[in-house]
Amino acid sequence: MRAIKGVLLTCDSAVKQILLTMNEKDPFVIEDLDDYHLVIKADEEYRVRRELEAELEKNTYSLEAS
Repeated sequence: MRAIKGVLLTCDSAVKQILLTMNEKDPFVIEDLDDYHLVIKADEEYRVRRELEAELEKNTYSLEAS
């Protein structure tokens, strides 16, 4: 068994569910620790953060002045 370099992510349960859904398409989660913590592959961190930001942006509503 070889070691895998990982990064600990702390997030709320809603964001964690989005991450687990993203993980189904392209696996990056090493370990699901509890309701607020995940360990992900270190070399996937930038991609995961970028995709998560895009996903959260889709779910953000803002009032625009007309």
